[in-house]
Amino acid sequence: MEDGEKIVVVIPAYNEARHIVGVIRGIGQQVDEIVVVDDCSLDATSDVVSELDDDRVKLIRHRKNRGVGAATVTGYKYALQVGAEVIVKIDGDGQMNPKDIPAMVGPIRRGLADYCKGFRFHSLENLKQMPKVRLAGNLVLSFLTKIVSGYWNIFDPTSGYTAIHKGALSRLELDRLHKGYFFETDMLIRLYRMNAVVQDVQVSTTYGDEESQLEPVRVSLSFPWLYLKAFVKRLLWRYFLVDFTAISLFIILGLPLFLFGVVFGLYHWVANAIASVPTPIGTVMIAVVALFFGFEFLLQAVVLDIGNVPTIPLQKIQMVDEKESRDL
Repeated sequence: MEDGEKIVVVIPAYNEARHIVGVIRGIGQQVDEIVVVDDCSLDATSDVVSELDDDRVKLIRHRKNRGVGAATVTGYKYALQVGAEVIVKIDGDGQMNPKDIPAMVGPIRRGLADYCKGFRFHSLENLKQMPKVRLAGNLVLSFLTKIVSGYWNIFDPTSGYTAIHKGALSRLELDRLHKGYFFETDMLIRLYRMNAVVQDVQVSTTYGDEESQLEPVRVSLSFPWLYLKAFVKRLLWRYFLVDFTAISLFIILGLPLFLFGVVFGLYHWVANAIASVPTPIGTVMIAVVALFFGFEFLLQAVVLDIGNVPTIPLQKIQMVDEKESRDL
């Protein structure tokens, strides 16, 4: 503990008996408590944690498997109950380096951010260690998460190595967070609605014999719908319910024009191809003009949306509000 700020580490664990002891032993003394949430593991995860000689460790067991998001929420609730100022979430598979915890909590303790994400792609060494299939998947999901969450400034939004200030965490409706692997993205989406500041922190990674619990088939089937639904909700909330800006106007103008150009162009192209007749120049131009202007409007909306990333931490806003209340 530094400067009276209590730091609690949350470790959601499922079948991590081989690696979790090394993770816990690598956590420095700047951390006050370590809560391990065993999500009904089928191996000896709880047994090896229970045998550790570390007074900081608290073990919580789920009676049934509820998902990594639910396990993390259980740890978050415990951390808030014991008065944590900063809560770090680290996985139990040994991929994340516990020595990076001081760097993760640094921006939060200095009042520069409300939520920090571990940034794994800052060095070629880290990139070389990551399995190629996992790297490709992470890059694709990272780009989609930027679009969906609104945090365009984050380079590694899918990272599970995180730190959050109690002020931001206490405002979240924890029980409504996604219970599975969409949890990280859901956190960002909800933090964006609060105008929380999110910052990248460079971390090191190690990939060994651990197996990812993320199933590619399940991700490919469930994630597209989750991303689409979250994206539509964010746009409606941010640019039509909370406020109406130039972005709102660009969406209203651009989306219908772009969709009209696509549908109109494809319809006439297919119909004329079946009839073996050339498509009239006028028809082609109508589709092209609609596509061009629709794309331009949507591109402008994206550019302006990138500029709407929150920049003032909730901590500072709260401090100002408290000062004004005292002055009154």
